[in-house]
Amino acid sequence: MAASVSDLSGLGLLTWVYPPGLVDRVVAACGRSEQRKRLLPARLVVYFVLGLALFSPAPYLEVMRHLVAGLRGVGLLGDWHVPAKSSLFRARQRLGSEPLRVLFSTTAKPIATETTPGAFWRGLRVLAVDGTCWDAADTEANQAAFGRPGNARGTGKSAFVQVRMAALVEVGSHAVLDAELAGCRTGEVTLVGRLPRSCGPGQLVLADREFLGVPLWQAFTATGADLLWRVPAIRVLPVRKELRDGSWLSSIHANTDPAKRDPVDVRVLAYRLKDTTGTAAAGEYRLVTSLMDARRYPARQLAALYRERWEIESVFAEIKTHQRGAKVVLSSKTPDGVLQQIWAHLLVHHALRELMLRTAATRQLDPDRISFTETLRSARRSVTVTPGSFSP
Repeated sequence: MAASVSDLSGLGLLTWVYPPGLVDRVVAACGRSEQRKRLLPARLVVYFVLGLALFSPAPYLEVMRHLVAGLRGVGLLGDWHVPAKSSLFRARQRLGSEPLRVLFSTTAKPIATETTPGAFWRGLRVLAVDGTCWDAADTEANQAAFGRPGNARGTGKSAFVQVRMAALVEVGSHAVLDAELAGCRTGEVTLVGRLPRSCGPGQLVLADREFLGVPLWQAFTATGADLLWRVPAIRVLPVRKELRDGSWLSSIHANTDPAKRDPVDVRVLAYRLKDTTGTAAAGEYRLVTSLMDARRYPARQLAALYRERWEIESVFAEIKTHQRGAKVVLSSKTPDGVLQQIWAHLLVHHALRELMLRTAATRQLDPDRISFTETLRSARRSVTVTPGSFSP
């Protein structure tokens, strides 16, 4: 049986969501299939990299022992042994980040149904876009590839190299549907501009005020998706026509259109939030939307819906604080290794969220009622105690 450890397929959550056959096809498509039998074949290395994300920040050898613990318990390891750390490091290098990225793009699909609480609003699947940054190991290679942001005090550079990520999230399930990665010198607007590829009709995309611009607006609406975005305070939106619910029709223009010859029609709604006592104004907000029908899409309900945009901040906290570990820095010394780690974290988070959604559905609960940290602990146990199964 030791010769078949490469066929390991009983890794609990990991092989439930990412079955070995799918992993093999992705590895082959990326040209990473091995030409000779190895102690660490590509399939096992994919699961090992996912294991590093699942058990973060556990060290290499501990993670590999977790992956094969179930086999050892039923006497299936034979004379196969856990390789040295240097061998695991070289195996990660051989694999690279591309198979993890392709596996994510292949599997990261909407998972909520129309019965999932908070997933749909008036027949539209609710999504959100935003960006965040990952701290990476301070090496010359990483700094050259990703850059280092300025210090908040303006006296120098920050302590860590940073990778910027823009993500498209399904609000009801917290599943990340698409992501773009680049160095911190690349702006969030640029990265979000690559995400319309994953949008389409029947979706409503929420976004914060820094993303409001004609090119990005048109890129998303061209897919057939509808938008509900916050407006910067300094933006002037003249009233072209007042609507019955207090919203009004207006238009926005690109910075490259000073003569205002190519307007983009929008509907504007303004509202004020109060503090918890209900006596003082906490802030005035303006939103613009592509949903022009005030009767079908009332302004008051749109304003209430917009608060769901903050769910994407919870998603980033789940991945970077609970799953990766608070203040944990991505350890890879090379840019490709850093990207590999990030894609692995996104894959593990998607698997956890799929498990949570199915658990909630069987219990007729809102997925928000399922604890992310408890699910993470359960997933770790599932990997550690579930024996592998092998092909003949």
